[in-house]
Amino acid sequence: MKKLKDQLKMIKKSLVSLSKQVEKVTKQIDKLDSAKAPKKAAAKKKAVKKVAKVAKVAKAAKPAKATVKKTVKKAVAPKKKAAAKEPAKKAEASEKNTVLDMVLDVVKKSRGGATISKLKEKTSLDSRQLSNALYKLSKRGKIEAKSRGLYVKK
Repeated sequence: MKKLKDQLKMIKKSLVSLSKQVEKVTKQIDKLDSAKAPKKAAAKKKAVKKVAKVAKVAKAAKPAKATVKKTVKKAVAPKKKAAAKEPAKKAEASEKNTVLDMVLDVVKKSRGGATISKLKEKTSLDSRQLSNALYKLSKRGKIEAKSRGLYVKK
């Protein structure tokens, strides 16, 4: 119980210092606002209000010090523009590393067909992944169900 009280006191101190830091940032933003255009001033005031609100909520909830700092940093951090992403390169046809390729290889290599238990053992996939792969392969016409739980290549 004493440790908990000590921790709460430390959290209280950190929250007080954090609120002082927020006030300093608010004053700096106000100084910048007075020097810049009215449009930018309104946007920064919104950010200041958001930071103040986050700090107020943090004081009420009394979370850990690191969590409060992260929350305030997220609120203060400027929004970044998303960088243009390059299209993902597709794997070459010679590489067989997809789930469907693994399942299809096991079915092709088995003479009388592959059962679900054999497929699970050879591919080490869980039931959901295996059933999805079997469904996709059968829809693409690469395998067919000879009987329930037994799959053969077409």
